[in-house]
Amino acid sequence: MDHPIRRVAVIGAGVMGAGIAAHLANAGFPVLLLDIVPPSLDAKEEAKGLSLDHPAVRNRIVRQGFERAVKMKPPAFMGHAAQRRVELGNLEDDFDRLVEVDWIIEVVVERLDVKRQLMARIDAIRSPQTLVTTNTSGLPISDISEGLSDAFKAHFFGTHFFNPPRYMKLVEIIRGSDADALKVSSLAELIVRRLGKGVVFCKDTPNFIANRIMAVHGSFCMEYALANGYRFEEADAVTGPLIGRPKTATFRLQDLVGIDVAAHVASNLYDAIPKDPYTEVLRAPNISRVLEGLLERGRLGKKSGGEGFYRKVKGPEGPAFEVLNPETFDYEPQQKVDFPSLAAVGGIDDLGERLSELLAPQWQGDRAADYAWAVIGHFLGYAADVAPEVAYDLASIDKAVRWGFGYDVGPFELWDLLGVEVVADRLEASGIEVAEWVKEMLFAEVDSFYRVEQGWVTGYYDWRRRGYVDLLYGEHHIEVEHLRKSNQPLESNASASLHDLSDGVLLLEFHSKMNAIDDDLVAMLRVAAEMLEDDAYYGLVIGNDGKNFSVGANLARAAESLARGGVAALEGAVKALQDVLLDLRRGPKPVVAAVHGMALGGGLEMTLGVDRIVAHAESYLGLVEAGVGLLPAGGGLRELVRRVISPVMLTPTGDPLPAAQRLLETVAMAKVSGSAEEGRELGFLGEQDRVVMQRDELLYEAKQEVLAMASEGYIAPVAAQLYAGGRDLLAALEVAVWSLQQAGYASEHDALVAKKVAFVLAGGDMTYPGWVDESHFLDLERQAFLELIQTPKTQARIEHMLTTGKPLRN
Repeated sequence: MDHPIRRVAVIGAGVMGAGIAAHLANAGFPVLLLDIVPPSLDAKEEAKGLSLDHPAVRNRIVRQGFERAVKMKPPAFMGHAAQRRVELGNLEDDFDRLVEVDWIIEVVVERLDVKRQLMARIDAIRSPQTLVTTNTSGLPISDISEGLSDAFKAHFFGTHFFNPPRYMKLVEIIRGSDADALKVSSLAELIVRRLGKGVVFCKDTPNFIANRIMAVHGSFCMEYALANGYRFEEADAVTGPLIGRPKTATFRLQDLVGIDVAAHVASNLYDAIPKDPYTEVLRAPNISRVLEGLLERGRLGKKSGGEGFYRKVKGPEGPAFEVLNPETFDYEPQQKVDFPSLAAVGGIDDLGERLSELLAPQWQGDRAADYAWAVIGHFLGYAADVAPEVAYDLASIDKAVRWGFGYDVGPFELWDLLGVEVVADRLEASGIEVAEWVKEMLFAEVDSFYRVEQGWVTGYYDWRRRGYVDLLYGEHHIEVEHLRKSNQPLESNASASLHDLSDGVLLLEFHSKMNAIDDDLVAMLRVAAEMLEDDAYYGLVIGNDGKNFSVGANLARAAESLARGGVAALEGAVKALQDVLLDLRRGPKPVVAAVHGMALGGGLEMTLGVDRIVAHAESYLGLVEAGVGLLPAGGGLRELVRRVISPVMLTPTGDPLPAAQRLLETVAMAKVSGSAEEGRELGFLGEQDRVVMQRDELLYEAKQEVLAMASEGYIAPVAAQLYAGGRDLLAALEVAVWSLQQAGYASEHDALVAKKVAFVLAGGDMTYPGWVDESHFLDLERQAFLELIQTPKTQARIEHMLTTGKPLRN
């Protein structure tokens, strides 16, 4: 970037503005968050005798927005450090401070007049190199900047984040006609790499790509359901995960977004796209009547206490949902959804196979299958029709839908799964016009929107060039699937494989169910340790492309091992994991764990046991074994002693108790971090471990870490001496356990587990504190684990978890 972005200002502290500010702070940027000065005092300010000139009053609106973001669920901030990076101010006292920042993001009310007035003020004081972007969800970029200086227009464009900004991957960038292309592309790269987002470039048309398609399509889904007598729970059963969409489906999504917001978006979009042949569905009679009825009754969905298309109530067995009767506007108990087609296809995992079966001729006339086709047909037909108007290419539309709305596949990816010509014929038979450019593509005997070579997508059809263009992947983008399809793994078994990441770096990939740890995975760790003895390799990355890094040990296998071979067999399996992780850390080459998603129990222990961690920001870390009546036995407690307690005791006045108490609480209460940075606060990441924002670059960054460590002359760590507090520390920790039990936070069995954790953290009941070998703690871990797994209550917890997927507190 020709002018580095070091400091950012966000104007507008509403839900979106404060959320964007929080995510910028998550990425390490200092942020100035501004909002208006209140026009009047509130009751609390009047009671305190404050005036409108008081600083607390003048910053009240921005402070309230920030505090909402701090309390937001799911959290907007990734940790306390991020919160401290946000500075608050107002648009009168602090406006001139905008000259200090490198990027200004406008997130004020969606009114053209308000945005224009604000931009005129910014134009008057902006530093020459400062970029200004708007988070408008649909107002034309050219209209917002009309009448402003040419210099301003060259630095102004749209950056449309999706809510919640921390979690939604999509950012739509709308360049308009006047912005400097280099500045746009440079900021886009920053948004991808520093903020971890997926960028889609949009044309400057109403509602851009994602909201344009999904507002029209969502209205169709609702109108068709109402017009054809589907209950809301029936419609949602069809339009959710069954067809590759989120659980919120159709009507639950409206409750989540807000009935008022949905109605406002539809109304505004209707006026903005008069020439769109699909536009009338935005004012279709049935859905318009129901939305108006809900608005009249103040039923806005989640934001109004939960009353919308659904209402949450207390049922005889816990929380339950009632569903709106669209004729009476009363709420009724949900009915069981029972369509033959859903029962027939529900067990098919592959989306393409499942939908092909659901849409097969034998299910025509089945109400679920008919609704599914109506929804899918409209989705594909409208996306193709509007594509050239709103997007530069079809791949952008698929990305926008996946990243902005959480669909498994976008419309053209779905069309390919079902067969382009087959779908086109059925669309026409259903009276849905097939876009002219799709007809041209099929006439040219191009039978898919994406080009696939050796199982890998390498290009997409370009409607302007009438042929395929290469699909470019970033140079830092590494996918295990690509490695797998390009080359055979070096070694492989049922649970793990070893791949060549090139440049002398190995990759150990897990592919067991949920990436759970079992004997096969441990065996492949041993193979990796042996291969690192070869001078051809510089080091190892442990990582994968699964939804989660690893959810921990395979409990079913552990229970089987105990039943089949007794304690001795299980002890051998636990010791094998301990030994191989210790050998990897003490081996001749660096080992780096590339962590993402959930790394729980033994999955986290594997990361703690290697040289370094490179974690995706959205990593959820926890030693959760206590939930099933066990404790970490793969070296996790030993590592916490090494990382947290032992460094404290290197100082002459060191006291192990505060650190040990924090660790005891973390492990005994099975705490899981809400982010990688929270994992650092819990002691799971050290100063040497890195956090990266872009998930797609995680394996690349881990590989670079290995190469950097190797080039610096990696020296394997020697066997560590760890601090064992012994009897006195153990006694203090047992008091803490007793307090938890007395306060009702721990059952009798919880307390037993916690005492075992305390025993290991203290290094046992040694008479005097001292420094001991790592093996001392490993032996204690293993012994305590084996004692717990033989207790009836722990076995009951394991059985309950395997049966229900939920913890049992007994």
